[in-house]
Formats: sequence, structure tokens, C-alpha cells
Amino acid sequence: MDRSHSSRTQPIAENVKLLTVVAPSKDEGCSPTGLLGRRLARQLLAAGDPVRVLAEPEECSGWPAEVEVVTGSISQPLPSAEILAGVDAMFLAGAHPSTVEASLRLAHDAGVRRIVLLSSHGPEYEQYNPPETWHWLAIERAVERCGIEWTHIRPSAVMGAVRSGTYPATGSDWPQSIRTEGTIREAFLDTGHYPFIHEDDLAAIAAAAMRTDHYTGTIIEAVGLPLSTQSRVRSIARAIGRDIHAINVTAAESRATWERNGWPEGAIEVTLYALQEYGARLTELTEWTVAQRPSVRDIIGRSPRTYDEWAAENADLFL
Repeated sequence: MDRSHSSRTQPIAENVKLLTVVAPSKDEGCSPTGLLGRRLARQLLAAGDPVRVLAEPEECSGWPAEVEVVTGSISQPLPSAEILAGVDAMFLAGAHPSTVEASLRLAHDAGVRRIVLLSSHGPEYEQYNPPETWHWLAIERAVERCGIEWTHIRPSAVMGAVRSGTYPATGSDWPQSIRTEGTIREAFLDTGHYPFIHEDDLAAIAAAAMRTDHYTGTIIEAVGLPLSTQSRVRSIARAIGRDIHAINVTAAESRATWERNGWPEGAIEVTLYALQEYGARLTELTEWTVAQRPSVRDIIGRSPRTYDEWAAENADLFL
């Protein structure tokens, strides 16, 4: 573990909030841990909490000056408990099933009181497959068994994933095609829907789970409402002040584009399936989203941020 990126000028003794951050991944269900972690760090600092980050090398820059940044990876076994000194709550993001138990044992022995896990939407479906194939569910079960208070956050897709280059594939090629052609091409253009949550809202949920006991032992479905592909295009067009030509293509054409851009097969298939599924079952899945308790609104104490807001904040990405 390399402390050369640490911004700490003196030891932090207690109540440290530890965030783990890994490099962006296109694998299905992977949220943008760096983008989210930076938003979460700012919110925790504003609340008066000291923040430490364990970040892979690609994600060690761009943190507030008050954050102590340590170079390392939660996807590997932690070499020592030094990173956990004074930590009372840990935001566990980017862990791997093969190594997470060893890190959780260190956390337990170091006296960490709370683990807030960034999981993924849909891990409960993994239980129908052999346990050796589990990923998200394996990590959730390991956290539940480690003897530390826990909260699981299962987010929908994050709006800012397009900026980080993380899952999902839908919209991932839009910045370049809008900048160069004023055009987007995507399958299920007229019928496709996908659920998104703003990264600030997801960070606020994580902060609430880290700072209070209200969500101990809770699985939080941090899901945004399903958004139509067309509505996302319109939001971006309003934000940049010009029309965008939207062209419906076949699923095979979208698959080929995403393959050329380095998306793995699993992420492509899940994206295409979700675009169709949310379109076909829009009323049912919208009702399911609205029925979740605690809701996003309940936790963050305000209305969730909209895609219009996100597009306005990120218009530079498309110009």
C-alpha cells in the first residue's frame, strides 16, 4: 500500500469515514466509484467528518484537499490494518468476492462499526445460479457474515456513468457522436427505457447510511425512475441548445458499436435486455420503483435530481 498520495498532515484519530475506489469498469452492474466517491467525500466533509480514501492509481487525483488519499486496491487483500486506523464507517465499493472476506476480517478486528456496501441492482437473481458463479450476492453475504453492522445499497444506473465510461452501455457513445455529428444511433430508440439515479443523490444515500444507525441491516434500493431514451436525448438537446438527430438502429447494430468500444458481452446483453424490459413493463416497474421503502426521497429529504438537471450540469461533455 502506497501512502505517497496521502494528503494527511497529522494523524486522524477517530470517526474516520473510509471510502474505497477502483478504476472504471464496463462490467455489468459496476457503478462509477470514483465519480460517486468524490461526491460522497464532499458531502461527508461538509458534515464535519474526516475522510480517507483507498484508491487505485487511476483514481488518486481530483479529491478535496482535506481528504487523505492512500494508493491501493480493495480488489486485493489489504496488506495491513493501517488503512483502517480510526475508521468507524466504511463505504465498500469495488470489492471482489475472492478477497473481500480477508478485508472484512481486518475491518472487524480494527473496530470498524459499520459497512455500507455499494452493491448492484438485481443480485437476488444470482441465487438461482450456483454459488460459485455469484458476484454481487457473494459480496453481500460476506458482509452480512462479518460481524459488523451493514447496509447494502443496490443502485440503478448512475447518470454520470457516461462521463466515467462505466455501465450501462446505453448512451455511452453519445458524447462523441453528438459532438462530431449532432446525431445519436441506438436500438429501441422509441420504446426503450432505463432507470437512472443522479450521482449526488446516490452519494447522499451513502452518506446517510454511513452517518446514522437508521439503515442498519437494510437493503436500500437506490433506484431512479425509468427514463425513455428519447427523453434523455431531449434533455441533452435542451442543455446544449441545439437539435440532436436520433436514429433508431437494430439491436445488432447497437451491439456491434458497443463491442467496438470495448464493452463486454455480458454488459451489452444486460443493457439491451433492460431497455426492452423496462419499455415493455414500464407501468409495473415504475410502480415497483415508487413503492420502494425507504425511498430515495425519504432518505435524502428532497426530490431526486432529474436528468434535465444532470444534462445541464454536464453539457460540456456533448459540446
